[in-house]
Amino acid sequence: MNLRAIGCNFRTAPVDVREKVAFDPVKLRASLAELNARYAAEAVILSTCNRVEIYIARPDAGSPVTSALIAEFLAEVHNLDAAKLQPHLYEHVDAEAARHLFRVTSSLDSLIVGEGQIAGQVKDAFDLSQKLASTGPFLNALFPTALRTAKRVRTETGITKGHVSVSSVAVDYVRQVFDTFEDKTVLVIGAGKMGRLTLKHLQALAPGRILVTNRSPEKAAEVALWCGGTSMPWDALDQALIAADIVLSTTGAPEPIVTRRWFDERVFSRRTGGTMVVLDIAVPRDWDPRIHDGDRVCLFNIDDLTRIREQTLAQRKRHIAPAEGIVEIEVKKFVEDWNRRKSGPVIGQLNAEVDRLRQEVVAPLMMKLNGKLTDAEKAHIEGAFRLLQNKILHGPIAALQDAHKEGQGPTLLEAMKKLFRLKE
Repeated sequence: MNLRAIGCNFRTAPVDVREKVAFDPVKLRASLAELNARYAAEAVILSTCNRVEIYIARPDAGSPVTSALIAEFLAEVHNLDAAKLQPHLYEHVDAEAARHLFRVTSSLDSLIVGEGQIAGQVKDAFDLSQKLASTGPFLNALFPTALRTAKRVRTETGITKGHVSVSSVAVDYVRQVFDTFEDKTVLVIGAGKMGRLTLKHLQALAPGRILVTNRSPEKAAEVALWCGGTSMPWDALDQALIAADIVLSTTGAPEPIVTRRWFDERVFSRRTGGTMVVLDIAVPRDWDPRIHDGDRVCLFNIDDLTRIREQTLAQRKRHIAPAEGIVEIEVKKFVEDWNRRKSGPVIGQLNAEVDRLRQEVVAPLMMKLNGKLTDAEKAHIEGAFRLLQNKILHGPIAALQDAHKEGQGPTLLEAMKKLFRLKE
């Protein structure tokens, strides 16, 4: 195995470095071809918002591709200073490089442990490299194994359970309150960046109607057009609240826009529907927290949703150890299988060579004894020599298998080639 995983991620490089080494589609294709040609190596490039990593494999006889070489390569591709870039790079070698890929793909090395996006990004990176013929036997075995490992982690542990963004946590809660959404009205008050993200999650529920109100009629109309909703004038806020089942409030006003007294007098007393869920993700808060009664009105602010998010993350952390255990099993199995696959031709050569030597000895002997032995006696002698051959080979082959399990297979394999003078 001559594998390297070299790159930087959110732990080793700030975003202003990561964005400089990120690959667009044109650079990605050209760089894969250049890595193949320059280093006579198989290559996959993984480029996401949180990491840029190059996985590169060469024949065992080839010199390794080091982080210094990759720093020069990245500097050349992106017109950067290699000396300034290299301190941000890490380098994993052979089994540790395989382990790193398996952990990355299983989302154990992610900013948010258990996030589901990274496995798809790894698959896309590998699929492109395969399509461009920049991979070979080794990476074509390694990456599918990493993806299978990630699937095991997802299905055999609870590490991916529960959403972890404020927006998705909010929508998860809404799902717990209502059974159906085609008859529900969503009201959007304001429309900041986080508000739009949360609204996008709410849209996935396919509510019957979306109303949008904003102090700026133009902004209300813009958001309504974007989400397929209906804009309402700001001075009709009470009417909109009377009709709403789910409220997304994100104005960023300096003081609450919905006070308890105003709500009780203008809205609460006139509502005939069931529970109203209010997601107040504005900072400062848009709603007076005393409006929450846990029955007719369920009000959640950004701190409530963040707390739920942290609880979800804490629950995921309990599954890290079992997930790491799965990774270790799969890495060990992959390394052993690969080394065994690589030693197969050598074992075949060894068998053939010893078999040739046996025949060199047995054939002249049988000629000398021709006519003096029965067929049964000849078969007995030939069988004895074959048994001796098998006994001689058993030790080296068993030792090679044990060495693979202990990580010493490649060393013993090379020694065996020299001892028995086997040709490449």
